[in-house]
Amino acid sequence: MKKYIVLAGFALALSACDTVMKAVETVSESGLPSPMPSELSESDIISGLKEALSVATDTSVKRLAAVDGYFKDEALKILLPAESQAVIEKLNQLSVTKPLVDKTILALNRAAEDAAKSAAPIFKDAILNMSFSDAKSILKGSDSSATNYLRRTTYTSLTNAFLPKIKTSLGKDLVYGQSAESLYSSLINTYNTASLGGTLFAKIENNSLSEHVTGKALQGLFNKVKVEEGEIRHKLSHRVSDILKRVFANQ
Repeated sequence: MKKYIVLAGFALALSACDTVMKAVETVSESGLPSPMPSELSESDIISGLKEALSVATDTSVKRLAAVDGYFKDEALKILLPAESQAVIEKLNQLSVTKPLVDKTILALNRAAEDAAKSAAPIFKDAILNMSFSDAKSILKGSDSSATNYLRRTTYTSLTNAFLPKIKTSLGKDLVYGQSAESLYSSLINTYNTASLGGTLFAKIENNSLSEHVTGKALQGLFNKVKVEEGEIRHKLSHRVSDILKRVFANQ
């Protein structure tokens, strides 16, 4: 009988140790014991998602609005419109293109950086107006669900904010005392002159950059927000508050 009692006690001890070890593993992996979904109230979920979006958008806007935010980011750098490639190829033969192209590309990115800061209040309004239904679908959705929510709710407003600002920026003397619009116009005019009035190759009539830069600037902005969202979902070090840790503990 004593032998059976000892064995039973030993088994209970092993079971207790196993339970403790699992709890320790849970804490070490997430920073907190993983909460059950029932422990998160509607208020918790909304607060956590709003904070996640605020962190992601604030970080993205600050980085892109800084000098070289777009220009030095190879994934987001704004290049000339596709139709200008024919211009560049033709003018390369004349050895007059590269300095003009380089200055123009720099000016495009400066215009996007100049406009990026206007995204902050628009993102803030969308985040404040998030419903519980929005928050719940974001939490249970894909790694880019929050970014998709912002794109859906802010794209029109961002376009309306960016376009006039980028038009103004493209007219500013941002690079070597010249504006992006004037540099691009010079590029197109040089090309058209080299075409001998359209005799050698077709002239380019449209030399406006505003819509092109606005579209690329917003594409880059949402790409950056998507990256930040992924970091918060998958890296404990990016969950900078207790509510973020709790809401995303099971991600």
